[in-house]
Amino acid sequence: MVINDLGTSNEGEGVSQQPADEVVDLIRAAGGEAAANRADVADFEASGAMVQQAIDTYGGLDILVNNAGFVRDRMLVNTSEDEWDAIIRVHLKGHFAAMRHASAYWRAESKAGRARAGRIINTTSGAGLQGSIGQGAYSAAKAGIAAVTIVAAAEMGRYGVTANAIAPAARTRMTEGPFAEMMAVPESGFDAMHPGNVSPIVAWLASEKSGDVTGRVIEVAGGRICVEEGWRHGAAVDIGERWDAEAVGTELVRLLGQGSPPEPVYGS
Repeated sequence: MVINDLGTSNEGEGVSQQPADEVVDLIRAAGGEAAANRADVADFEASGAMVQQAIDTYGGLDILVNNAGFVRDRMLVNTSEDEWDAIIRVHLKGHFAAMRHASAYWRAESKAGRARAGRIINTTSGAGLQGSIGQGAYSAAKAGIAAVTIVAAAEMGRYGVTANAIAPAARTRMTEGPFAEMMAVPESGFDAMHPGNVSPIVAWLASEKSGDVTGRVIEVAGGRICVEEGWRHGAAVDIGERWDAEAVGTELVRLLGQGSPPEPVYGS
């Protein structure tokens, strides 16, 4: 297993060897095999080298779990261009780059008659599914991850590869600061924010038993799992010609009344 972590701060600043090394040590202590990688996953070439490291070290690649990200929370009116670009780069491009290189490998293996049961597991968020006040850039990036997961599932199925995404709620380096009160460990009872609650879902999606599950987004919070339904075609009407500006308003109000109300945005 190759563990990637640049070791940056929640604000995307600085680097550290400690996070990747710490996880590698835990895996080895449990009897597993692991190697550290400290590449910037949003660097296209570095991401490719990371994928190649896994192939060279372990003789192939079967599972890709994308989880890199950080936050720079701002209301839209206060968000700078640099902050927007940084969030989109790390979350969305970081997912894309690793998926792109892994998918190219799996396609080549399949065409060479060595098809592997590849698994892509991406990390989106409730912010990307329902939106979150003060997190416009983060919400947009996470929504993009959910969308590209669906596309990857459709494109890579022919090569034996599945692609799914999880939307977890858990205590991490990224969430322990801005959501410290919500993430606090309870004095007694079930720790709903323990990251270990997410691990079984990731493990199952990574297994061969999940081979017929692809293109899905699963929300995970404590002991609760929820299969998201995403955008679906709702009530519709086709008049076979261009709409009149007055008539279309009346019809849209009628159609909206037939559908379910949208999920509330977090923080609203």
